[in-house]
This record gives sequence, C-alpha cells and structure tokens, in this order.
Amino acid sequence: MTVIKILLLPISILYGFITFIRNKFFDFGWFKSKSFSLPIISVGNLSMGGTGKSPHIEYLIRLLKDNHKISTLSRGYGRKTKGFLIADKFSNATDIGDEPMQFKQKFNNINVAVDAKRVNGIKNLLKFYSDTDVILLDDAYQHRQVNPGFKILLTPYNDLYVDDFMLPTGRLREFASIGSKRADVIVVTKCNDVISVEERNSIKQKLNIQLNQSLFFSKIIYSDKVIGANTTLSLKELTKYSILLVTGIANPTPLINRLKGYDLSFKHLKFNDHHDFTNNDVNKIESEYANLHFDKKIVLTTEKDFVRLKATTVDNSVIMYLPIAIEIIGDDKLIFDEKIRSYVEKN
Repeated sequence: MTVIKILLLPISILYGFITFIRNKFFDFGWFKSKSFSLPIISVGNLSMGGTGKSPHIEYLIRLLKDNHKISTLSRGYGRKTKGFLIADKFSNATDIGDEPMQFKQKFNNINVAVDAKRVNGIKNLLKFYSDTDVILLDDAYQHRQVNPGFKILLTPYNDLYVDDFMLPTGRLREFASIGSKRADVIVVTKCNDVISVEERNSIKQKLNIQLNQSLFFSKIIYSDKVIGANTTLSLKELTKYSILLVTGIANPTPLINRLKGYDLSFKHLKFNDHHDFTNNDVNKIESEYANLHFDKKIVLTTEKDFVRLKATTVDNSVIMYLPIAIEIIGDDKLIFDEKIRSYVEKN
C-alpha cells in the first residue's frame, strides 16, 4: 500500500461506516425501499466500474427478448440532460449516456430509459410502456430505494471485491463482506476461457458464497471483425492497417491483449471511463490519425466509445469498433439461463 493510500485510510473507514449505517437503515426499514409487481433484475457491482455490466445486461436482453417485453433503466452516466428520459431515434450519447445508447442501437424491440432516481424512472416507464413485463436495472446495486426481485452482482476475475478496499483508498462503494450478501447471483467476470473446478471452489470459498446464493463464471467473447459506419473488416485484415486505438473504458487491458494476439501494432490513446471527448481530445485524435504511417489506417475503439466518438467531429468513416459479448462458462450456462427465466416467468 502506497503512502497516499495509507494517508487516505481514515477517510475510507469513515466512508465505509457511513455506507454501513445507510444500509442498516434500509435493512431495518427506517429508509423505505420500493418493490414493484413485475420482475425487476438489477445488474451491478461493489466497485467503481470495469466489471462488465453492459455486456451482461445485453446477455439478459438476448435471453429474454423473444418472449418478453423488456425495458432497461440506467442512470445515464455522463449525459448532459437531467431527470427521466426515454431513448428514441433522435437520441444520442450526450442525451442518454453511452451505455443506454448502445442498448438502443443494438436492440430495436426494447424500451430504453434513463433516470438517476430509479423509483421515478420505473414509475414513468410503466406509465409510458404499460406492456413492459420485465425491467433490467443497469448499475443500481447501491440504489436501495428500489428493491429488485433479483440481484446480480459482478466482480472481475483479476480484481475480486474481497481483495479491494473502500474508496478512496480502494475502489469499493461499500464493505464487500456486507454488501455481497444482498445478491441472489454472483458472477465472476472476465475469466480465462477455461477455469478448473479447483479454482472455482477456491474462489467460491474466498467470496464466502452463502447457501441462498449461486456463483457463476463468465468470459468475454470478442468478435473476429471490426465494424464501422460503412464497412466491416476482419482482424486479420488489420495487419495491413495503421491503427490508432482510442479507449475510454475502465480497463482496456483485455482489448489490448486481444489485438496483440493477432500481432496488430497500434498507438493507444487512453482516456478515463465514460470520457466526454472535448475539442482538444478530438484535435489530438485527428492529429495522431494523420501521423499514422500506412495509407490504410483506422481509428479503432470500443463499442461504448464508438457511440460517443461518432457524435464528435472525428470523421465517422475512419472510426471502427470491436464488438464483444459475454458467455457463461461451461454447463453452468444452462443453469444460469434457467434461473433467470424461472424468476421472470414466476413473477
């Protein structure tokens, strides 16, 4: 632990104590938590970003969309608007945030809305879309004014919440040993392709999984193609291109490793998660792109960054993204899927 983190330790302990008291007030009913009469699934984490919430929301959408009318509700992190807002064909990432915009563009037959106050958001969703029969809450694990019927907690394989500490010394929003007990399902994300039974059992013990909880493991599935506004290229074709990699996500390491696995060379411009690209940023991107050596060249980014970058003055014809999805590892996929379907259909 660095000197700065040691100095911040008292603040972390105080912050943890405050969140502990707040949670106890909800547990005892002194702070009210609203329940609703339809299935609500919350996907969240205990730490600040980088656990893979968006692709797990998309997994649930794909799982349920053929048989259910789905609405998603997010805070809309980084948007320039306030209050409740429904995504439509005129929406952009500035209005509703990058992740909700991503949901709207990929899934035409779902409703997408944003509201920092989730109770108000759910009430308005049901007012506008009374046929909604399941709501997916994105990043609402600490938003206890709503009591979801099913709570999914995510934690990355290489950064388990039990190895972290409270903000600002670490990245936890609440004490892990207490907050994790509210989850119905815990998913260890960003795992290797194969994870042994012994390692699974070790992680299960380390996370102190309760008898009423289920543990699953997921991995990122990268596409072998990159997609742009006007064209699609295979990753193998990119060996002939100069690449400017632009990321505004919490942890770009898996993406970098994926590109290196194809022996691709690139220059990386790294920004913070949900970065709001300024004119100076755009100028820097355009300057770095102009200085790339090959005649064939692209700006490569993530899907989340793509919805923000294409709203800037960067030439949309040169921006491409690498799609990702998640997969529940092994035969547990069938169990996970059935657990979700069963909860939705019973409620």
